[in-house]
Amino acid sequence: MDSNSNVVVVTGFGPFRQYLVNSSWEAVKLPVVYQKAKEQVFKIWKTLQPLLTVHVGLASSAKAIIILEQCGKNKGYQEMDACGFHPEGDCCMLDGPEKIESTINMKTLWKNISVEGIDIIFSRDAGREK
Repeated sequence: MDSNSNVVVVTGFGPFRQYLVNSSWEAVKLPVVYQKAKEQVFKIWKTLQPLLTVHVGLASSAKAIIILEQCGKNKGYQEMDACGFHPEGDCCMLDGPEKIESTINMKTLWKNISVEGIDIIFSRDAGREK
């Protein structure tokens, strides 16, 4: 596929821990299995070469419906996935970068969007600080 295509990819994650229904899974379905998710995301990036990828997740303690995350971390995954697997070194990818930053400035996006009746917040650190 041409790398200049206008492909947009949206992913989500499956049930985990006590959350038997994950709303992001219902929307876009990606298993909460470290190896499977890594393979599928790699395949998406290699074959589709998307212009934009949106990963949808669940934040159980969030008071907002939409959280715009600026980055994701590679380390700190101490819990087992849906298949009981724990990643080596608590990392998604052992040789991967410490974090991946979005090329989109989420804080600027957050400041410039509003949807009546929907709380939207900005987060600098996916899955950790809000």
